[in-house]
Amino acid sequence: MQLSIVVPTYNEAPNVAELVRRVASALATVPGGIDAEILFVDDSTDATPDVVRQVAASASLPVRIIHRDEPTGGLGGAVLEGLTAADADACLVIDGDLQHPPEKIPEMWQRFAGGDVDIVIASRYAGGGTAHGLADRTRVMVSKASTALTRAMFPIRLRDVTDPMTGFFLIDRRSVDQALLQPRGFKILLEILARRPMRVAEVPFDFADRHAGESKASVRQGLHFLAQLTALRFGKMSLFAVIGGLGAIANVAIVWALTQLGVDYIIAAVIAAEATIIGNFLLQERFVFDDMRENASGVWLRFAKSFTFNNAEALVRIPIVALMVSTGHISAVVATAITLVLAFFVRFLFHSLVVYAPRKPGVEPSRARRIIEEIDEEVMQPGEL
Repeated sequence: MQLSIVVPTYNEAPNVAELVRRVASALATVPGGIDAEILFVDDSTDATPDVVRQVAASASLPVRIIHRDEPTGGLGGAVLEGLTAADADACLVIDGDLQHPPEKIPEMWQRFAGGDVDIVIASRYAGGGTAHGLADRTRVMVSKASTALTRAMFPIRLRDVTDPMTGFFLIDRRSVDQALLQPRGFKILLEILARRPMRVAEVPFDFADRHAGESKASVRQGLHFLAQLTALRFGKMSLFAVIGGLGAIANVAIVWALTQLGVDYIIAAVIAAEATIIGNFLLQERFVFDDMRENASGVWLRFAKSFTFNNAEALVRIPIVALMVSTGHISAVVATAITLVLAFFVRFLFHSLVVYAPRKPGVEPSRARRIIEEIDEEVMQPGEL
């Protein structure tokens, strides 16, 4: 067996026959053909298992199903079980709703067959890809914001990945240490990429409309994703948060001290902001982004980017503080604290994606950075998160 196509499903009975048909047609276009199977890992409560068995009886390629009576790990757990049960080491993961076009499989297979990558990712955001299958503008905005946040949390490991949130990829399962994976929901690719360095290639694809059935996207899934992301990147994010928290405490303390001395709260807020901007930068350089300084721009340019952005953010934030004080009838200290919490996430995104962006992609990491990455891997072992 050359290729196992793993399809995690939950109540996708109306899509099974069309999925199998299109997969078979796509594989038939590959010169010489591909010895492949389709493996459904099913958590359904509808007739999906029966439909899969009916379709398997007449399919032109082997079709198997694993039905999980007690699902664990959500969609990510289903994918992991599929990787374990697959007959081939090359495993392609694809959704069962046909928003991932099976016609892309030959291109992904040919890229993977080059032998120079561990994983081929079908991306909605690589050149030529689209995400028009997302239901509305809100989902498009949520998708792009989630992708930006994810890349910000893993700027080195996801440097060559434009769509870490996709569920459409082809991977050599031997490159995955399955014992390290702790699937918590539906973003299994993120789990795989975050755990260890991977050789990655991308191909663009058009994210299509759902063929049949209902979308599984929900607020609950969004919360699961945030929990998964936080757990995966707890180290860097927590350090940034700690430093931001110390800066916020210092900021509030300076505002309090100056206003107690009779200084106007606007002037106090400006002084506090400038002092904490400089202090936060120095601490972030040393404790948060130390592993990224080697390939980033020079220290003075990094400082200029950070200082300029934070001052621009302060120019927006301080009038909001003034508005809250004048119209909301709350103290300057409380208003300052509230706006600093909201600004935290914006600051993290900017520093990860802009201030410490790699200057020259492909530069060999220094010995110090390799040591930091090894420590990072140890910190991310199961039980340490």
